[in-house]
Amino acid sequence: MHLMRPIRAAGFCLLAALALSACVPGNVQRTPEETAAAQSANALAQRGQFDQAAQAYLALAAQSPGRADEYRLLAAEAWRQDGHITQAAPTLAAINRRRLRGDEPFRLDLLQAELALERNDAATALQITLHPSMGAPDAYLTRLLELRARAMAASGDRWGSARTRVGMDTRLTGLDQSQNRQQILDLLTQLGVGPLQRRASAMQPGSRMLPWVNEALSQLGVAVARPQPTLQQPVGTLLPGADANVREGYKVPAHLALLLPANGNYAAASSAIRQGFFAAYLDAARNHAPRPSVRVYDSLGSPDGAVKAYQQAVSDGAQLVVGPLTRTEVAAVFAQSPLPVPLLALNHPDDKQLPAGDVSEFGLLPETEGAQAADHMVERGIHHAYVLTSDDDFAQRAASAFKAELESHGGDVSGRTTLPGGSVTYTDAITGLKIPGAGTPATPVANPTTTDDTTITTLPAPVSDTGIFISMRPAQARLLVPQLKIANVTLPIFATSHVYAGVDDTSANGDLDGVEFCDAPWLFDAQSGLPRHDDVANLLPTARGGAARLFAFGMDAWNLVPYLDWLRQHPGSYLPGASGQLTADQFGRVRRVLIWAKFQGGLARPLGGSLQMDEVPVTVPPVSDAPAPASSTSTPASQPANY
Repeated sequence: MHLMRPIRAAGFCLLAALALSACVPGNVQRTPEETAAAQSANALAQRGQFDQAAQAYLALAAQSPGRADEYRLLAAEAWRQDGHITQAAPTLAAINRRRLRGDEPFRLDLLQAELALERNDAATALQITLHPSMGAPDAYLTRLLELRARAMAASGDRWGSARTRVGMDTRLTGLDQSQNRQQILDLLTQLGVGPLQRRASAMQPGSRMLPWVNEALSQLGVAVARPQPTLQQPVGTLLPGADANVREGYKVPAHLALLLPANGNYAAASSAIRQGFFAAYLDAARNHAPRPSVRVYDSLGSPDGAVKAYQQAVSDGAQLVVGPLTRTEVAAVFAQSPLPVPLLALNHPDDKQLPAGDVSEFGLLPETEGAQAADHMVERGIHHAYVLTSDDDFAQRAASAFKAELESHGGDVSGRTTLPGGSVTYTDAITGLKIPGAGTPATPVANPTTTDDTTITTLPAPVSDTGIFISMRPAQARLLVPQLKIANVTLPIFATSHVYAGVDDTSANGDLDGVEFCDAPWLFDAQSGLPRHDDVANLLPTARGGAARLFAFGMDAWNLVPYLDWLRQHPGSYLPGASGQLTADQFGRVRRVLIWAKFQGGLARPLGGSLQMDEVPVTVPPVSDAPAPASSTSTPASQPANY
């Protein structure tokens, strides 16, 4: 697929400008008749009548020998703009290059390269586009890069073509960018898993190509390392004022749409997210700044429903759409590209499609937790791990991400097993993994503090560079952890957030003592600048228990709105949010950095206390006219990992 649409659009603007410039006196004075004829040809081109414009320019070339080559060049560009570059071949052959001036020789080279590609002469096109003398004016650079990428691909150099297209990425927007990104991934996936992995292993962390290689590997079904993003500075500088307390970069639309399913399988999750969204929206009354009006649309939880809801929101004047929620809904809306209104999708599409320039993605990915668990263990000096997970999809995805990230740090997974959901005894699984200490009998030794024959029992010392990673629901973890202890396994245990039910239950959670897990900071009031979790939970059932994570996710869906553009334009900037520290990657995906907590005495408490990184006013609407949060009688789901 050629990236012809953006190139022709750019060519049309250039053609109009160049035709007008042909009316300016040069070395030979133009007559009024020639000036009028040039303006007429330009008008034809601007109306899209490119063939007629080309004929008019050729007539001018015949009547104006002193500028014949300029007019022939304009005629060839008109045909090319019409998609008929081969029709321009005789005209291009008649141009005397030495009589061209300014950027005209460069424009001639571009036309000749494109004609060569049309004739399947990739060698000539590559020779032209790679020539050292081709110093491209900025206005033509995108077109040059596209032709070079096409020539490389036609010559069999898929890597070079992909790398050239990566250089074009930031110069494109909308459908142009979407098409170019898809071509990058198509080229890279054609290289295959082995070559891509070898290239990735040789790249430095900041390599421009590494994220693209990882995307291609992911599309090929390979779990790749997802290192924790670097958080350099919070969103913009504080700009205090008499009536506002917001950050530089704060920007909201006048009208905003929220797309969520109102009924069906996702109604409970939707209720928690919606109420979290409006809780943050209302909490912003403590600051004074512009805020949008918000209208909620029912996406029905289906692809067709999401598309219709998006289209209706646009028709109603929405300038930013937040949602939809499920992966299939998001994929369906993405497929409507180009989207007329920017979108903050509340999930990632199931087809791994990259977002376009005006689209951001934000979701609760289990891969994020698995990768950050590996990073956390490495920070603790642990490079070897045994992995025990449930058979749920979220657990399997978290485990794959954990393995990829641990191996990227030089570590390894010493053993991995899946625990069946209906079982209550895991002795065979623990023994089969051959975890250090498992099955080793405790050693009785004399108790030196007594004068009788009393003995004490000692467990084997843990291996200092080895740990256990688990991903499962609380009930299963409460069965597993005691059985590990009974088997004399003393390795430290690390888990995803799924291990915590979101409530303090000392009798039940006492079995999980010592387990560390990553989670949303708002559940522990570990992020300043946000309403206290307990205060909100006392008022809204959707802010309690496992649903609190979805509530926090909804809070951040609003918190992100004013700073989406800032986060994308300032790599390394972050927003201290309820579900984590939020930052955006080059593809517009919002990534979360979670906090770590630990069960102690049956209570889950954050490690390291509060995240006093910055007091950021995360929400800022005025006091009046705030919409009431939507209510629901459904019981929120604890935490759907793949909604």
